[in-house]
Amino acid sequence: MQNKYFKSGLACFLEEDDRSWDSRDDESIINPCWELKSQLHLFVKKMTLRTFEEMIPTNPEKQYNPYLEREKGPKRVAAHITGSNRKKSTLPVLGSKNEKAVGHKINSWESSRKGHSFLNNLYLRNGELVILQTGFYYIYSQTYFRFQEPEEVLGTVSTEENRKKIKQMVQYIYKYTNYPDPILLMKSARNSCWSKDSEYGLYSIYQGGIFELKENDRIFVSVTNERLVDLDQEASFFGAFLIG
Repeated sequence: MQNKYFKSGLACFLEEDDRSWDSRDDESIINPCWELKSQLHLFVKKMTLRTFEEMIPTNPEKQYNPYLEREKGPKRVAAHITGSNRKKSTLPVLGSKNEKAVGHKINSWESSRKGHSFLNNLYLRNGELVILQTGFYYIYSQTYFRFQEPEEVLGTVSTEENRKKIKQMVQYIYKYTNYPDPILLMKSARNSCWSKDSEYGLYSIYQGGIFELKENDRIFVSVTNERLVDLDQEASFFGAFLIG
């Protein structure tokens, strides 16, 4: 008898008895499988309701909304701008009476998404990254220097003097605040001597650090020996991103 009822109940969920049923239908109530299916239906409904109540708080204000959480989450604040040879021009000289920064400011940055550059919640204006949100930022920059020996050399003395003048390469990172003068954040230098027999030399300077920046602060890069700077997008770049 036990085996018979087991097979009968199992048949209710197999192809042997695949007729549709409805608890409000008289014919369904007469069906021997109705009680079994009805109990299973109530059990599934009860478990579903219990699971829903455990996952969703009764307080509507505490209900989880992934889209709302995404909107409330921190904004992505980052920028990476690369050098642009097609925009290269004479770099403005700093260090005048009105501007107490050293070197030549780099304005030839590519901010479009054509290459590796991008801007997220930061502005680029006159070669300066404008901060829109107060916080701690990691600031970094790399400058690529390329020296090439001129084809016509007037004399040994002239060549040696030329080497002495151009062998020092310095990169500066400044910030503008409400204070009238720019504030130096970082500087890095290379003092290289090229071989007399070499026709060219390649050097790069990279530096980075964490600084607190406030809304409307502006950061920029300046260099010495600007005529040696190669603004290749993979080699010369400048950027910052918010870390907290």
